[in-house]
Amino acid sequence: MKEQIFALDIGTRSVTGIILNQDKEGFEVIDFCMIEHNHRSMCDGQIHDVVAVANTINQVKEKLEQSHGTLTKVCVAAAGRSLITMNGTATLSLQNQPIKDSEIVQHLELSAVQDALEKVSQQEQIANTYPYYCVGYSVLHYYIDEQQIGSLIDQRGEVASTKIIATFLPKVVVESLLAALSRAELEMEALTLEPIAAMDVLIPESMRRLNVALVDIGAGTSDIAITNHGTVAAYGMVAVAGDEITEAISDTYLLDFPDAETFKRAIVQHKEAKAQDILGFETTISYKQLTKDITSAIDFLAAKITEEIFKLNGKPPKAVMLIGGGSLTPKITKMIAKKLELPENRVAVRDISAIKQLTLNENLPIQPDFVTPIGIAIAAKRNPVHYISVYLNELTLRLFEMRTLTVGDCFIQAGIDVHKWYGRPGAASIITVNGRKITLPGELGEPAQIMLNGTVTTVDKPVKNGDYIQIERGKDGQSATITLYELIGEVKPMTVWFENHQHTISPTFFVNQQPAKKDDVIQDNDIIDWFQPKRLQDVIKQLSSIEYDRIKPFSIFVNGKEVQLSIGEAQFFINQQKVDPSHLLYDGDHIEIIQGKQPNVQDLLAQEGKNYWRSITVFFNGKKIQLNQPAYIVKRKDERLKGDSLLDRGDKLQISTQNNGFIYQDVFQHVDLDLSSASGKFQVYKNKQPAQFHESIQPGDELEIIWSE
Repeated sequence: MKEQIFALDIGTRSVTGIILNQDKEGFEVIDFCMIEHNHRSMCDGQIHDVVAVANTINQVKEKLEQSHGTLTKVCVAAAGRSLITMNGTATLSLQNQPIKDSEIVQHLELSAVQDALEKVSQQEQIANTYPYYCVGYSVLHYYIDEQQIGSLIDQRGEVASTKIIATFLPKVVVESLLAALSRAELEMEALTLEPIAAMDVLIPESMRRLNVALVDIGAGTSDIAITNHGTVAAYGMVAVAGDEITEAISDTYLLDFPDAETFKRAIVQHKEAKAQDILGFETTISYKQLTKDITSAIDFLAAKITEEIFKLNGKPPKAVMLIGGGSLTPKITKMIAKKLELPENRVAVRDISAIKQLTLNENLPIQPDFVTPIGIAIAAKRNPVHYISVYLNELTLRLFEMRTLTVGDCFIQAGIDVHKWYGRPGAASIITVNGRKITLPGELGEPAQIMLNGTVTTVDKPVKNGDYIQIERGKDGQSATITLYELIGEVKPMTVWFENHQHTISPTFFVNQQPAKKDDVIQDNDIIDWFQPKRLQDVIKQLSSIEYDRIKPFSIFVNGKEVQLSIGEAQFFINQQKVDPSHLLYDGDHIEIIQGKQPNVQDLLAQEGKNYWRSITVFFNGKKIQLNQPAYIVKRKDERLKGDSLLDRGDKLQISTQNNGFIYQDVFQHVDLDLSSASGKFQVYKNKQPAQFHESIQPGDELEIIWSE
C-alpha cells in the first residue's frame, strides 16, 4: 500500500510543492509545482506577509489538486534563520549507587535541555518566559566523577553528569508558518527544519561521524548544518544567499531585480544569455564574463558561508556539500574550497540523484534546489516535530519537539521533579560467557512510575495530543541487568600508533553471535564471547572502517575478466618493516599504511602495456601541432569514460579498440584561430593543395588557411 505525502518548501523566492508516494521500497516523486511570490513577502526565510504567502501556497495547492484530488494535510519545514544552538549540562548525585535503568538517564538529559533553554533566555535577555521550541537535542558526553564515559547505566561514583547540545526555534517562526497554512486551508501534518531536512536525506546517521558541512544556499538565506562524531553537532545561518548574486547582476547590468533573477537562471543553464537594461540596450553576456563581472559578490557570499562554518565548527570540515538554487552560483565551490583551505574536490554541489531510496521521475528536474523540498517530505515523515497539548496534574502543556515526545519531556517542560521509588529486586538471569554459565542477580526496583491515561508507563513512553499524565509509585525491579563492562571487568587493552596518533585497541564483544559494545545490557540466556584483536587487519577494522575497505585488493572486471590493479593497492608497515594484513601486532607497535593511488583508465591501460591516446604531429600555418584522440572506447555500464576517469573497486568495464583516423578539422581543437580581424574569403590547403575540412590527414601534413580580399 503506497502512502501519499504532500510537502511544501516555503522559500524566500518561491513556494515548491512536492507529492511523493512512499512504499516499502522507498519514495517516488509523483508531481511537483513551483510558484514564485508576487512580491517580496518573505525576507531571509521568515514570513513577513502572511496573507501574500498564503495566497502563493494556495496557488500551489490548487495546481496539484487538479491532478491528485483534495489536499488537506501537508509536511513543511521551518526556516533556519533564527535557530539558536546552546550547550546545557546537568548533574545527579549517585552516592556510589549505580544508575539501574535508562529512565534516570532520561531525566538527566532533559534537565540539561532545561539548562540550555535558561541560558538562551538569559542570552536574549528574556525573563520568566521561554518563547522558544526545543526542536532537537543530542547528547555530547556522559561523565562519572568528571571522567567521560560511554554510558551511565550501572556505573558507580559520586556524581553523574551529562552535556548536551540543543537547538531552539522562536515560537514566532512557527506561529507565522501555521497562520499561512491555515489561510490556505491546510493542516500541518508534520514539521521539520530546513537544514535537518536536507541533512536527513543526504547524510545518513552512519556517515555523521564524519565532520561534514551541509550548506543550503537559497534565495534569502544560506542554512548550514555540521555533522561530527555521529551526530548533527551544530546549526547556523547567514542572511546572504542567491539574492546577493541577483542584486549584483542587477547593479552591474542595470536590470530590474526580477529581470536579473531570470537572467541569472538563464545564463547558468545555457552559459549565455541576453539582457535588456533599464535604458533599453540589449547585451549578450557569456557565463565567463558574468563570473568576472560579479566576482566580488560571489567572493562575499563564499566568505560569509565559510565564516559561519568556522564559527560553528572551529576548523575546516572534511568536506562541504552545497544544495539549493544558490549552489549553482558560478565558481562558488572553488571559492569556498579556497577559503576553507580544502581541495576543490572536497566541496561539491549535490542534487536529488544523491538521495537514497528515491525513485527519480524523468519529468522532475534533478538540480540541487529540489533537495530540500524532497528532504522535507521524507524527513518530516521519518523524524517529525510533534505539536501537541498534554495535561499534567491539571496543567496544560503545549509542546513542539523535534524528536518523539515522551512523558519525561512533559515533566521537564513543566519544571516538575520526579521522585524515585524502588520495588523488590527482580529475578536472576543465567548467561553463558566463553562457554561458562554464570548466574546474575536481579536489579533493584524501578524509579517512580507514571500513569499515562490511567495506565502505568515510564518516562520514555511517547505521548500524543490530549494525553493525561499522573504520578504513581514505581514497579518492582525487572530481571537482572548488567553491562558487558561490569560482567567482563577491566581488560588490559593493546596500545598502537596509527597516523601519528596513539590508539587503544579494546576487546571485541559478541552477544548471541552479534557484535556488541561494552556498555550493552546483557539479557537472560545470552551467550557472550569476546576476544582481543591482535592481527593487523582486525586492528585496522576496529580503528577505521574506511581504512579497512582500502586495504582490500583493488579488483575490477575488464570484458568479464577480473583484473587487479597494483597501483591501487595499499602497502603496510609495522615499525618501518613491510608486512601483510595478517601480521600479529604487539603493544607499542607503529602502524603505517601507504594508500595506493586511486587508478584511472590510463593507469589500467598502462598496466596492460597500452596507451590510451593515439597521436600524430602535423603543421598548421607553419606551427607544429600534436593531435590526440582516444585509441580505446572504455565504458562503465552506459557511461563512456575518459582517460583521467577514476575507477572504483568492483567496476565492470567494457574496452574496445577505436580506429578512427584524424581529419582536417581536428586541428581546430588544438589551435586558437582569431577571426575578429578576418575579412573576405578563405581557402583551406593540405600540403599546398586545396582541401576540405573533412579530409583525412596524416603525420607530417602541412595545413594552411589563407584569406583573400
